[in-house]
Amino acid sequence: MDNQTTRMTTGGVSTCTEAGTEKYERFQTGIGRRRRTLVQYDYRHTDGELFACVKPTLDECRTARDKWLNAKRGKEDRV
Repeated sequence: MDNQTTRMTTGGVSTCTEAGTEKYERFQTGIGRRRRTLVQYDYRHTDGELFACVKPTLDECRTARDKWLNAKRGKEDRV
């Protein structure tokens, strides 16, 4: 991430600590004209597990989170 400080991490640890919440922030990466904007996304599940990803848009992050939640639900149903 171009060695920039983000609001979402402290010492490399996510600041998304409250269960059932999400945090996201946009950042730029690349050099010169090749810069592009990405979204860093964290979601803390109600069971405390953290989902994190980096995607081009917030919608893509939320879609990935929803797939993760659906897979997690399926796994819990089999237990």
